[in-house]
Amino acid sequence: MQGKKFISPGAWFSMNYPSDWNEFEDGEGSFLFYNPDVWTGNFRISAFKGKAGYGKDVIRQELKENDSASLVKVGMWECAYSKEMFQEEGTYYTSHLWITGVDDIAFECSFTVPKGGVVKEAEDVIATLEVRKEGQKYPAELIPARLSEIYLINEAYEWVVSTVKQELKKDFQGIEEDLEKLQQVINSGKIGSKKKEEWLAIGITVCIILTNEVEGMEWKTLIDGNREAPVLQYKDRIIDPLKLAWSKVKAGEPCDIIEEYKSVIINH
Repeated sequence: MQGKKFISPGAWFSMNYPSDWNEFEDGEGSFLFYNPDVWTGNFRISAFKGKAGYGKDVIRQELKENDSASLVKVGMWECAYSKEMFQEEGTYYTSHLWITGVDDIAFECSFTVPKGGVVKEAEDVIATLEVRKEGQKYPAELIPARLSEIYLINEAYEWVVSTVKQELKKDFQGIEEDLEKLQQVINSGKIGSKKKEEWLAIGITVCIILTNEVEGMEWKTLIDGNREAPVLQYKDRIIDPLKLAWSKVKAGEPCDIIEEYKSVIINH
């Protein structure tokens, strides 16, 4: 399947999902995807790690304990599959469940559809599941911005808004004119040279201003070794919030974010 790619936080596993699906908030450790425009079903996936052989044990256990489960093959994956009907507010739904795994990792995948809904979409996703081996070097990848990075972007922006309000008693709207206020906060020396998270928040905020001012800037998640971070993609260029402020401060150089912003704009 083409579509979009998802690599889980911590890079345990990857999968492809339809390009008209998006990721939505779910319980901790569970990832939820569906098409927000034409709802065809809720796809959820959770991954669990155990001892060696845990993946196969979980399948065996499910087949033993769940009378309605049967062994099916989805792509290369052997799964314990079952389904159940339920009713909510007068509408009938079917919840399809696949338990699968390999080595020390197990997956629980479910697809909740309207009664009579097709499960092929979910099977196509499960067939693309890939466990990423620990200690193996994978090439850097850009994937659609995950919720974990979207939360980070929002938190960083909120921190900048409240810092500007506190320090300068001014509002911050995320537009080009606000760069002056950001520079004032930097020049005040309020942010210590060791405060990586706060400098990253400044870089992220510059990127937010870029997305507000320049059409075609898109947030992505960069997965590169142990680094999982939000970056901006513009055509074939990557703008890394970390490099806009923190890299300069770490190297003991002055941080002029107005210049940084201009150089991105000029080069686009």
